[in-house]
Formats: sequence, structure tokens, C-alpha cells
Amino acid sequence: MSKAKMKESPSLQLDAPRFENGKALVIAGLRSRYTTETMNSIPAQWERFIPYIGKIPGQVGHAAYGACWNFAGGIDYLTGVEVSSSSGLPGDFSVITIPAQKYAVFPHREHVSKLRETLDAIDKWLPGSGLETACGSAETPSFFERYSEEFDPRAGMGGMEVWIPIKS
Repeated sequence: MSKAKMKESPSLQLDAPRFENGKALVIAGLRSRYTTETMNSIPAQWERFIPYIGKIPGQVGHAAYGACWNFAGGIDYLTGVEVSSSSGLPGDFSVITIPAQKYAVFPHREHVSKLRETLDAIDKWLPGSGLETACGSAETPSFFERYSEEFDPRAGMGGMEVWIPIKS
């Protein structure tokens, strides 16, 4: 697959994915359940979580994650960071384990508020891609967003990727 741009909608250019063999991750953070009517509250969840970043016991690296799963009637969403273990975490934190697996990784180059457009473009692109997703379970993410050190939360730009698990 070429690294050329793939046009999916008039408003968004979707880059061809790169493929990664992702390691197993333990992600800890704040978890909430959303419906289509309440998804606009996800930014508030990030606002509650951001003060914890860099102060979480056992935090590994500086990336932050937004993990999505359990799509029956809405989504479960966890704002978190990678941790080495679940010991010593704040009482209101949840922990999820993401298994080692292969991913199609899509960069998101627009403002964070347009992430939904990238997700929609990926959903439209996947059926014709020849790839099959390795869908998550009720407790395993179906995909996650990764925010690297380059992400600027004040500007809402930079360092964002969507990681979709795929079958080998």
C-alpha cells in the first residue's frame, strides 16, 4: 500500500496507514460510558484527567491514550497513560490491558475536535482495504487514540494517531 493520500471526504485527507506490531499495554486512567447524546462530554473527561499526567504511580513514558470499546448502546472511553502496574493508583482510576497485536496506525493532522472525521474516514476506508479488524471485546479496546509528547493540549494539535487492531 502506498503512503499516498487517500481522499475519503471533501473535508478530510486520510493518510495511508503504517503498520505496527504493538506491544501489550496496561493503561490506567478515568473511565466513563457515553451514548451518542453524551459523547460531547469526552473533552470534559480529558480536562479532569490532564492534571494527573506525569504524577501517576508507575507511569511509563509521556504518551496519553483514549481507548474505546464496548459499543453496545454507546461506548466505554478511558483517558489514560501506560503504567507498569496497577498498584498505588488513585481510587477513581480504572485499568485496562491491551494485548500485543498488529495495528493499522492512522495519523490525525487536524485539530483534536475533528478526530471524529478521521474515525469516520477510517470506517469508510476499511471495507475496501482488504484488512479485517481484530475487534475488541467488552473489556478490550476496539481502537485507541495515542497522543504523543508532540501533542499540544492548549492548541489541540500535533502528535495524534488512531490505532486500529487488525488480524494478521
